[in-house]
Amino acid sequence: MSKRDYYEVLGVESNVDEKDIKKAYRRLAMKYHPDRNPDDSSAEAKFKEVSEAYEVLSNSEKRAAYDQFGHAGVDNSAGGGGFHSGSGNFSDIFGDVFGDIFGGSGRGGRSHVQRGADLRYNLDLELEDAVKGTSVKIRIPTQVGCKECGGSGAKKGTVPTDCTTCGGVGQVRMQQGFFSVQQTCPRCHGQGKMIKDPCHICHGAGRTEEYKNLSVKVPAGVDNGDRIRLTGEGEAGMHGGPPGDLYVQIAVRPHKIFTREDANLYCEVPISFADAALGGELEVPTLDGRVKLKVPPETQSSKLFRMRGKGVAPVRGGAVGDLLCRVYVETPVKLTGEQKELLRKFQQTLEKGGNKQSPKKSSWFEGVKGFFDDMKL
Repeated sequence: MSKRDYYEVLGVESNVDEKDIKKAYRRLAMKYHPDRNPDDSSAEAKFKEVSEAYEVLSNSEKRAAYDQFGHAGVDNSAGGGGFHSGSGNFSDIFGDVFGDIFGGSGRGGRSHVQRGADLRYNLDLELEDAVKGTSVKIRIPTQVGCKECGGSGAKKGTVPTDCTTCGGVGQVRMQQGFFSVQQTCPRCHGQGKMIKDPCHICHGAGRTEEYKNLSVKVPAGVDNGDRIRLTGEGEAGMHGGPPGDLYVQIAVRPHKIFTREDANLYCEVPISFADAALGGELEVPTLDGRVKLKVPPETQSSKLFRMRGKGVAPVRGGAVGDLLCRVYVETPVKLTGEQKELLRKFQQTLEKGGNKQSPKKSSWFEGVKGFFDDMKL
């Protein structure tokens, strides 16, 4: 019986790449697999046909010969056209195509080199240090390469050997019927290596725990949530792998005077009734020292004053923020009899002046009166 064209068997064009060939084979193999069609002999025949086609078309040399000479170009190399012969077998084919589903890595095995883990350190800063920048000494626990064994985990003078179960690949192949599934080697746990004589310092781990002193340069303008990365200061890698990084997480402590929003600073300034009414000049703090704040006459409580350029220079660049001072008129307490009498006289003079000296009070009461009048309608 003449064989069908292999591209036709897989349902692909002759110019497709290896990825599309593998995709087509996977779909058809799952469809016609005997385990899914136990009582269908035609499905088993189709399964063998698509597997034979895949074995040829997935091999660059066999595919080139097939493209040039057809089935005659691959019959000899394939040992009579059976997909169990030649350089590989169906178990290898099926394992290569479906290995990624079950965690396999194909025929090439896996790399045992592992990058070290990244570490995180929480650094609390005062607002002044966050705004102006500083250098901080920190001490962190970390895993470093064992100096006794050089990170191999084996006793000094010895080296790890290939695992006798997986042959150094780190995985073993389990086969049941037509299925071939790769799994992590149960003996070496995927490392591919075995240590007969462990290092007496690290006990075969290849790493030891140490404390490391580091100097962290905090740039000016950092804020809550910012991170500083120290490359290579994380945990040591496994089997010669590169170390991880250390991430310093910034947290700015609450300040007694200032609060920060992005590049701006805010503070609350209490002022006396006299200063609010008559105006005056106050000293207010900034992170660079004291400055004068001119309060105009008739200043109302909660008035916001902006002092440009007295905020924060953002760490990522941009305009320097401002300092915004909100003034609050403070009601005097523990008045003497004389002070109370003076205030009563002052209150009487205000009442004689009408509503023009308390415009907000007047407008508020008018609004209340209108509210109740509307309720009567």
